[in-house]
Amino acid sequence: MEKDLNRLWEEILAEASQSLPAGTADLWLKTCIPTDLVEGSLVLDVPNVFVKEQISSRFLKDLVRICRETGKSDDIELRVGSETKKDEQKRAQKAASGGSAESRGGLNQGYLFNSFVVGKSNRLAHAASLAVAETPGEAYNPLFIWGGVGLGKTHLMHAIGHYVLDRNPNHKVTYVSSEKFINEFIQSIKNNKTQEFKSKYRSVDILLIDDIQFLGNKGSSQEEFFHTFNQLHTSKKQIVICSDRPPKDIQSIEDRLVSRFEWGLVTDIQSPDLETRIAILQKKAQLRRYDIPDEVINFLAVNIPSNIRELEGALNRVVACAELSSEPITEENTGEWLKDVIRKDIRGPVSVDAIQHATAEFFSMSVDDLLSAKRTSDLALARQIAMFLCRKLTEVSLQQIGLSFRKKDHTTVLHAHRKISQMVKEQPRIRQIVDTIEGKL
Repeated sequence: MEKDLNRLWEEILAEASQSLPAGTADLWLKTCIPTDLVEGSLVLDVPNVFVKEQISSRFLKDLVRICRETGKSDDIELRVGSETKKDEQKRAQKAASGGSAESRGGLNQGYLFNSFVVGKSNRLAHAASLAVAETPGEAYNPLFIWGGVGLGKTHLMHAIGHYVLDRNPNHKVTYVSSEKFINEFIQSIKNNKTQEFKSKYRSVDILLIDDIQFLGNKGSSQEEFFHTFNQLHTSKKQIVICSDRPPKDIQSIEDRLVSRFEWGLVTDIQSPDLETRIAILQKKAQLRRYDIPDEVINFLAVNIPSNIRELEGALNRVVACAELSSEPITEENTGEWLKDVIRKDIRGPVSVDAIQHATAEFFSMSVDDLLSAKRTSDLALARQIAMFLCRKLTEVSLQQIGLSFRKKDHTTVLHAHRKISQMVKEQPRIRQIVDTIEGKL
């Protein structure tokens, strides 16, 4: 029976690949597992609700038509979460058959669009990434995504690469961190292989470059990336860039690069709200087949608000502790297993000195410059944000904050607080900067 179902589904997939959009079978339908044939209706198990919705809205009508025209079945029914452990292993093997990490430009196989949880904090970035993946080099070029650590920027970047390769297996997709780009460039100079380096990065169809902020203060590497960018953009090859800050806030990077980063679309990812954090935990638990009570999911989402990476780490730790101790996963046990993590995440007293150092680090400047009398726009903004955070996060008096910033008049602190408070409400870029620095504290 199982072999017959698999053969039937493979025949349907073969027909679908001829009539549906390129890559559809690999990206969406390959994750389906045929589990039953009931009264002429083929039952398919899908990994999650998101995949079911995508297949239902975009492809199901055509799939049913193909089944009826070829006499394979009369209908198709999609079910979520009915697979056995054996089915789960089969699905993983099918997904893995799409190619090794090496053949896929170093892409992480787990970072796909259908495993990305969409919420208010990342909706635009997700939509833009999908648009770029569907029409690379045309929709937004470059696509620049910025936001704090562990919010999903790299996930979207890898998802773009997978989507493109599923539709066009012959495309050359390369993912690289800016640090690796810099190191490879330096080695190419030392070994007299600069031409090979240029050929490697200027001959790709999709360039995905992460943590671009580390190009700051790297003059020769910036020059090389500038020419690489121009070559790819002129050839209508897609460029996707990620950073922890928007282009204009990247310190010590050439204006001509900043300008090019803003040619396409600049979008940010913010910290996930409570509802999105709950959805992320539910999806992680579902994908790993963890049985986690709703009250524990809510407990984790409330107590670990920082980023997705820490949420996932906490979830894995809870499961590991439950397995090792043979204790049930309850809210009380979870609190005990994560007491050190939760205590770290709950904000304790923050000092003015810590705020000054965190702000200076974010803006890639020294604390001395932050406290100086210099009035450049970057320094003024950093100084005002630091004062704003001091007022928000400490019990220190206005006068003492002013003295800590070498200001005799505390009205400077009041002005900074009012100005940044307004900017946080009106400008997402400033809100993200404040949230990022506050998160580090």
